[in-house]
Amino acid sequence: MALFYLVPELKYHKPKTLQEALELMNELENAKPIAGGTDLIIDLKTGRIKLKNLVDISEIRELKKIELLEDEIVIGASTTLQELIENKSLKNMVPALIEAIENMGSWQIRNVATIGGNICNASPAADTAPPLMILNSKLKVKSIDGERIIPIEKFFHGPRQTDLKSNEILTEIIIPKRSCEMGMKFLKLGRRRAHTLSIVAVAVAVKMEDEIIRDIRISLNSVAPTPIRAYKTERELINSNINEIEDKIKILNEEIKPISDIRASAEYRREMSIRLTIDAIKLAFENWRMRK
Repeated sequence: MALFYLVPELKYHKPKTLQEALELMNELENAKPIAGGTDLIIDLKTGRIKLKNLVDISEIRELKKIELLEDEIVIGASTTLQELIENKSLKNMVPALIEAIENMGSWQIRNVATIGGNICNASPAADTAPPLMILNSKLKVKSIDGERIIPIEKFFHGPRQTDLKSNEILTEIIIPKRSCEMGMKFLKLGRRRAHTLSIVAVAVAVKMEDEIIRDIRISLNSVAPTPIRAYKTERELINSNINEIEDKIKILNEEIKPISDIRASAEYRREMSIRLTIDAIKLAFENWRMRK
């Protein structure tokens, strides 16, 4: 039996403005926005998602931007992954996010795929989610009824389930600049060296005083139904010496809920979650030292 089929017949709409897109999302039955479509088109072909209407937001200028404001970084949801990689300011300010994106797909895919699409697809293995979580990012969503600001850790409800209402569009990712003032690292384990789904991925941000952890944020994907912040582990590690982390990190097992699938067993994911987090903390510590 064939794995892929033609995209089912549906109506295609290409609004010129965000307001027009919001009106279409409010009026149309069973509609979804599309920008890059690298995940959505596959889902339509396999029948995982069934739609009657596609609203193409890929060329709406308001959604394609990178703004470095006084207190925050604002990224339009339709900004491609490659556009983010090529922004030198972002490489310096949010290196963990850029490291994650560099490991996502080929150059051809990154020129089409968007950061908003990776977030809204709500895969447990979404690689932009952990770095955005350690950066305390917020998501701006809009509808004709107004706008909402959602902390990213509250956006994911389950695999392919988000806080978005049927008539809402993710418009911006907002990163507070104060969250960037830390040493950061993103590490990913996959079945290949690159261009692969995560078996486990972790992002860490840390502030140190000598070798004492004064602030730390840890986020992982592929170890629970959604990407997670490891708040309990963070609290355990605050005020710890860098040499104590291998003993204290074991509390992470209380926060993750990995499953066995075609990529790895639950037991392997647990073991590698601990190892990758330790390695990421140590590398983030080195990056913090180089910032000082």
